[in-house]
Amino acid sequence: MANDHKEENQEEKEFDVSEMIMHHVKDAHEWHLWGPEHGGTSIYLPVILKTNEGIETFSSSHLYHGELVHIGENHYYKGTGPAEGFAMFHEKIYVLDEHGMLHFEDGHVHGNVKPMDFSITKNVTSLFIGSFLIFILMFSCARFYKKNGAVAPRGIAKFLEPLILFVQDDIAKANINEKKYKKFVPFLLTVFFFIWINNLLGLIPIFPGSANLTGNISVTFFLACLTLIIILVNGNKNYWGHIFAPPGVPKALLPIMIPIEIVGIFTKPFALMIRLFANITAGHIIILALISIIFINKNVAWGALSVPMALFISVLELLVAALQAYLFAMLSALFIGAAVEEAHH
Repeated sequence: MANDHKEENQEEKEFDVSEMIMHHVKDAHEWHLWGPEHGGTSIYLPVILKTNEGIETFSSSHLYHGELVHIGENHYYKGTGPAEGFAMFHEKIYVLDEHGMLHFEDGHVHGNVKPMDFSITKNVTSLFIGSFLIFILMFSCARFYKKNGAVAPRGIAKFLEPLILFVQDDIAKANINEKKYKKFVPFLLTVFFFIWINNLLGLIPIFPGSANLTGNISVTFFLACLTLIIILVNGNKNYWGHIFAPPGVPKALLPIMIPIEIVGIFTKPFALMIRLFANITAGHIIILALISIIFINKNVAWGALSVPMALFISVLELLVAALQAYLFAMLSALFIGAAVEEAHH
């Protein structure tokens, strides 16, 4: 069936907790700063679409909350789907047909073209900010030692050196062959600081924070894929021997054991991906749900309960931010160590 795009109802709507939470934990084409969602202050990020006519670029302000943008013969729409509060289509861009319509069937877009979206979104911007901070921290530390040599660290180097040594000695060296661990220290340091810095940025409620980068499944998937690639590339004869010829297993059971071992290669990085994604996203959802108690009951007095609870969870999330960075780096080192471990005789 086909539904015309309707003007947004101007009447006051009942507060929708799930819609509000999903709006904050999902990626977006704009970075909302303050004020109401309609008419408030936002940073509108560039939209970059690959269509049949080529590359189209324009400001996301044209797509803000279901407005239309007209580029040549194409009409683009970003909305929430056919049902009020339907979050499935939130932040997705579609090409309207020649009649300016979106077509839905069983709650899903049917027939409308979805262009390839290469936009600089909120998460992409947060990725740039987090990466920039890591570069500043690491180059500042490296510059200090290049200038002063092996002296007692000062300033930012005094803060970073224990963390770098912790990753090198207690994560890499403790889980990887002592003769080979140095090869993987740069990767483990990058992963540790990338996850930790971006976890902390996500806890800041105002710009340049508030983006849920490490709670985005695409980001955790990419990080897990990096670990998987390193395992596959550096796996030695002993590692692959345990995959395709598990020691001590009768030959009759090999047709069963080999597929299980192969599946195990992929389940390990999959666990890394899900653990980071679920823990970070869950923290954001809990904090937003606690704050929502005030708006659900329409009474500011509930803030005496929800605000302290949300503050407690926020402080706990500071620990979780570091813990998840440590777990990802430590488990990656453990899996890499198993791949490069020499045979024991």
